[in-house]
Amino acid sequence: MLFEKVIVFLGILKLWNDPCLTHCRGMGMRRVQKTIENRIECNGVGLHTGKEVLLSLNPLPPDSGIWFRRVDLPHKPYIKATANHVTQTSLCTVIGNNGSGVSTVEHLMSALAGMGIHNILVEIDAPEVPIFDGSAQHFVELLQEAGIKNQKVSSEVFALDKKFSISQEDKKITYYPNKELIVSFTIDFDHPLMKEQEYTFRFSEDNFVDEISRARTFGFLRDVEAMKKCGYARGGSLENAVVIDENGILNPEGLRYPNEFVRHKILDFLGDLYLYGMPVRGHFVVYKSGHTLNNLFIKALKNGKEKKDAHSDFQEASLSMSVNQRAFTILPA
Repeated sequence: MLFEKVIVFLGILKLWNDPCLTHCRGMGMRRVQKTIENRIECNGVGLHTGKEVLLSLNPLPPDSGIWFRRVDLPHKPYIKATANHVTQTSLCTVIGNNGSGVSTVEHLMSALAGMGIHNILVEIDAPEVPIFDGSAQHFVELLQEAGIKNQKVSSEVFALDKKFSISQEDKKITYYPNKELIVSFTIDFDHPLMKEQEYTFRFSEDNFVDEISRARTFGFLRDVEAMKKCGYARGGSLENAVVIDENGILNPEGLRYPNEFVRHKILDFLGDLYLYGMPVRGHFVVYKSGHTLNNLFIKALKNGKEKKDAHSDFQEASLSMSVNQRAFTILPA
C-alpha cells in the first residue's frame, strides 16, 4: 500500500514539474492508468498477409505501457508500442525491434487510446494484427468484454503550451494548445465521394465508440489486383473494407456514416498518435495526412522541432505498378 502511494506521489510530482506539460496544470487533466481485468483471445485474418492470426490481450501492472509479443518467433520477442519503434508507414503502421515486427497496429492502438488503456500486453502469433471488419469496433468490444480496470496510479498527460506544426508537400498537421483532445481532419481525394470531406472529433470514450470506432478502412477497386500482386491486401474483401469504384460504393450495406472516410482517417490518426507513449491533449488540425506524416509529427513533437517539407527515413514499400499514387495511399486509409 505504501509503495502504491509513493508511485502516485512521484507520478503527480513529475507531471507538475515537467516544462513540456505546463498546459496540463490546473486544468483537471489528471488521469488514472487503466488495464484490462482478464486475458481475452480472438482470431482473425491479416489485411495484407491474408494469414490467420491468434491474438490475445493481457493485463499489465501500472507504468508498464503497451507491448506486443511475437509468440510465433524464437525467444518470443517483445516490442514496445512507441514512435521510436515505428519501422514502416506504407499502407499501415509497422512497429519492430531487433528484426521482429508487427504490422497494421493502428486500429488496435486507436481502440486502446479510445478506451483509455495504458498498460496491456498484446500476444500475437503472426506478423500482422487481424483486420476484422476494417474498423476498431471489434477491438473495443474485446476490451469491454475483458473488463476495464482502474489501477489507482496517475497517468502522465502530454500537452504543449504553444502552436506546433509539421508539413510534407501539401499535407499538414498543426497543433494548438487545448485542455481537451480535439481532431479536426480534412481529406481531399480525386473522387466525388471524397472531395473536401471534413470532421471535428472531441475526445471522450463515449464519443470514440459512437463516432469513430465503427469507421472502416477504404480503397479503390481499380488498385486491388495490383496491390495483391505486390503482396498487399491479400486478406482484403468487402467484409473488411469499403471498396469504391468509379460509380460509388460496392459494399451492399453502404456506409456506416455519411462521412465514414474522414472518420476512419481520424481513427488512424488517434492510433498513430497513441504511439507517443502517453495520452496527448491539444487541438490537432490535420490536412490530408497519412501514417507517414502522422509518425513524423509524433517524432517531431517528442523532439520539440517544427518541420516544413519533413523527410521520412521510414522504409517504404517497393510498389512497381502504374497506378495513381494519390489513390494508392489510401489502401488502407
